[in-house]
Formats: sequence, structure tokens, C-alpha cells
Amino acid sequence: MNARTNMLNKLRAAAPRGASTMPDVAAYYAGRPAATLAERTERLAAELTASHADVRVVSRAGWAVDVARALEEKGVRRLLLQSGAEGQLLAGALPAGTQAAEFSRPLEDWKAELFEDVDAGFTVADCAIAATGTLVHLCGPHMPRTLSLVPPLHLVLVDAARIYATLFDAAAGENWPARMPSNLVMISGPSKTADIQQTLAYGAHGPARLMVFILRAEGEAA
Repeated sequence: MNARTNMLNKLRAAAPRGASTMPDVAAYYAGRPAATLAERTERLAAELTASHADVRVVSRAGWAVDVARALEEKGVRRLLLQSGAEGQLLAGALPAGTQAAEFSRPLEDWKAELFEDVDAGFTVADCAIAATGTLVHLCGPHMPRTLSLVPPLHLVLVDAARIYATLFDAAAGENWPARMPSNLVMISGPSKTADIQQTLAYGAHGPARLMVFILRAEGEAA
């Protein structure tokens, strides 16, 4: 008997017998009091703000104007848009000095332009997690992850109705077990690192600034 076989035999002998029991995660979360929509919205905004994000609550009727105004405030001249109805609506509200484009070309064809000339990227979050102040993007052809990672300013629109209390609630509510994508981007603030001499710096590995626009829920007072 060689050393490898001897070691494996010992591991097998020490292994527990019978099938292991999975913890009942659903029961654990079911025992917690449910947070209201207002509480989830407030918690998300507070957590993101604590992570140096600029959070604004906007109306469904006027959000595009609010985002366009913010772009003008930040001096954005080139904006990259996520494809879809929201991107088209925002493009129609942009000031004359801001040019918009969708991510419609292979990265190799315009990498230099993307990294050097684009000032900001606009995306729509699929949902959000209040407990950790996290914005969730299911990436795909309509939402390349580069869109949220490369531009120095990232603007995100999220519907208050899609804010979940916890990661478990988000996974259940969005039915991730049945449609988990190959890439799921979770954003909890602007890019930051303290790798060098424990000095906190923003923008080292992604956007240095994050602006979040929370769509006020239907019927919620301003």
C-alpha cells in the first residue's frame, strides 16, 4: 500500500456516513419580519450613500430629465447607453452638448475610443438588495458588463418595486435557480481599493463615481 492509498483510506474512514442534511434557508428567513417597500428603499439608499454613491429618488414621469440634468452637472459629453426603452427615453432628454451611443460594436473595434473618450455609462439594474446596498445586473447582449466597468462615471436606474430586503429574497423573487446567467454583476459602490499602503483610492478597477436613481414606487408621495 502506497502513501496515497493509505491517505485516501483514512479519509474515507473518517467521512460521515449517510446523506448530509441541507440547512433550511427558507425557514431561517421566513422567521424574520418583512420590511416594507419604504424601509427597503431607505435602507438601500443609506447603504449606497455610505459607500460614496450619489443616490437620488426620482419620479417615473420625470426620471429621464433628472438623469439628463445630472449628466449636465457632471460635464458629461459622451454617454454610453444600455440598449432598451430606458436608454432611448434618456437619449431623447439629453442636453445638446451630450452625445449618446449604444454598446453595439465589438469591443475590439473601438477599445481606444471607449477607454479614452466615453465619460459615463448608463444602465438599468434588474433588481437591488437593501441589506448590502447592492445593485444587480444580469449581463448579456443588451447589457455588456463593460458598460458598468469602464466609464469613469456609472449611472444606474433601479425600480423601487424591485428592491429586495436580502440576497435570499432577491434570488427567490427573481427566480435565479431557473435562469441564473453566466455573469451576474453586483455593484455596492464606486470602484475602490486600498492595496497600496492601505490608502483608500477610488476608480482603480472601475468607475470612480456612482450615481443611483431610484424610481419612486407607484402611488408613493414625492
